[in-house]
Amino acid sequence: MKKKKYNIAVEATLEVIGGKWKGVILCHLTHGKKRTSELKRLMPDITQKMLTQQLRELEEDGIINRIVYNQVPPKVEYELSEYGWSLQSILDALCAWGENHIIKIYGDKFAVLEENVLTK
Repeated sequence: MKKKKYNIAVEATLEVIGGKWKGVILCHLTHGKKRTSELKRLMPDITQKMLTQQLRELEEDGIINRIVYNQVPPKVEYELSEYGWSLQSILDALCAWGENHIIKIYGDKFAVLEENVLTK
């Protein structure tokens, strides 16, 4: 593995959880194991290809566990790894900041936030 250089530590964090979808996936997984189809239903704007790619990257980084059940039809679930759970305070802070930002800009968060388990 080639040694990498960062200017500041937040670069390393964003390399792992940055982008449009990884944080959303991780927030959903804080509410328990999810199958790919459940994540897709919770995130209707993500393509199947992007969801699969993001899940693979999070798994490679040790943030999530992929659980394969030996059954017919095959069943796969994703959950936060122990290492992934160490991100919970960061995810909570991002959600809180986002809600405050939405309220500041739009007034009513429910005017722009879809209702789901993460926004109640």
